[in-house]
Amino acid sequence: MRNMDWKHRITIAVIFTFAIVLIAGKSFAQLPKETPEQKVQRMKWWTDDRFGMFIHWGLYSMPSRHEWVKKNERMTNEEYQKYFELFNPDMYNPKEWAKMAKEAGMKYAIITTKHHEGFCLFDSKFTDYKCTNTPYGKDVLREWVDAFRAEGIKIGFYYSLLDWHNPDYTIDRNHPQSQTSDTAYDRMNKGRDMNKYREYIKNQVTELLTNYGEISVIWLDYSFPKGKQGKGRNDWDSENLLKIVRKLQPGILVNDRLDLLDVEGGWDFTTPEQYKVSKWPEVDGKRVPWETCQTFSGSWGYYRDENTWKDNKQLLELLIESVSKGGNLLLNVGPTSRGTIDYRAQDRLKAMGEWMKYNSRSIYGCTEAPPEFQPPDNCVLTYNPVTNRIYIHCLAWPMGVLHLKGFKGKVKYAQMLHDGSEVEFSDSEGYWNPETKAEDVISLSLPVLKPNVEIPVIEIILN
Repeated sequence: MRNMDWKHRITIAVIFTFAIVLIAGKSFAQLPKETPEQKVQRMKWWTDDRFGMFIHWGLYSMPSRHEWVKKNERMTNEEYQKYFELFNPDMYNPKEWAKMAKEAGMKYAIITTKHHEGFCLFDSKFTDYKCTNTPYGKDVLREWVDAFRAEGIKIGFYYSLLDWHNPDYTIDRNHPQSQTSDTAYDRMNKGRDMNKYREYIKNQVTELLTNYGEISVIWLDYSFPKGKQGKGRNDWDSENLLKIVRKLQPGILVNDRLDLLDVEGGWDFTTPEQYKVSKWPEVDGKRVPWETCQTFSGSWGYYRDENTWKDNKQLLELLIESVSKGGNLLLNVGPTSRGTIDYRAQDRLKAMGEWMKYNSRSIYGCTEAPPEFQPPDNCVLTYNPVTNRIYIHCLAWPMGVLHLKGFKGKVKYAQMLHDGSEVEFSDSEGYWNPETKAEDVISLSLPVLKPNVEIPVIEIILN
């Protein structure tokens, strides 16, 4: 090198740089970019639909004591193998599931193609640990996709980044064989290769986004980068994984669990889990699309003996309050190992569907009401900006009159939503009621008896 002239040195440097780029491959590519307006348009169906079904189903439905049973009871692969060898959901009928979801008012559905246990509900070429190798013998996912798509329900896939069965997935603090010291982790992880596992993830996600038609949502779950023995973006090669997702399904919506919150285009919506937000979530001071995922009870997978089930009104309130703060509700069912939906879940889906049959106008296409319209006590407002209508959800029924602040001079007509019956209103000062003397208050005249609706809704048609 000492005797080379400067031209030769530059040429070698250029060749060397180009070689590095070739070796790195797609890591130098950028995630697709879009304007805020383009993102709003891409997500519009989702922000209009507001209500979806989550489905957690896998081998853990057999022990039926939580989807993390393998971790909670520190089972080895050998101890867990009996569930794989006996998995045979003989009553599985996804057409019935799809009908339940549709009648409940759900517009999209997301199923666990692979949960943390590593078992695949689809016929993957990259593992033997899949449904087609169980006594059931068929591609569970194919049947599910066809059934839900036939009902007009948009299709979404959940895919676990964790994998407690794969021999190359390194043992970490969330693994069933988690250890007590770094030395013990080093010993247990000898021979495991996360490079191979990262390729496994990419190969399986490619299968899911190639073999089942248009996929509207993908849930990649989850990152835990903080502290010792965690895993984050580098462990999953998150950016390159996301590039594959965006390339294969350009219109797809992606959740926020790849540990890419600070990367442009690294996520589409945030996901408060089992949590009812107090206000519209923000990131860096800006409101963001969001969806709360919730269970009927305290478990995602089927849990026979778990009894903290929410009642019908609580579930409807979850839906209404989510929409009132600009968000979606993704409500989970955990089917049994025979492939049926638990009777308690069926009862609640039916009740929600009965309410949605008459009141879905207050949910679909709705969002947070403009700030000048203030909700009365024990009421929640939603707003449809296209039809210019406010919906008042009465969580507790008022005795004959309801005072609305911020509505004076702005109301064209009011009616009960469930039956379209007129609700008379007045904006004149009430002699006996000092509350109505405020300039911006109107009073609705309501029946003393609560209508036969779990949560009555008043539709306000604005001028």
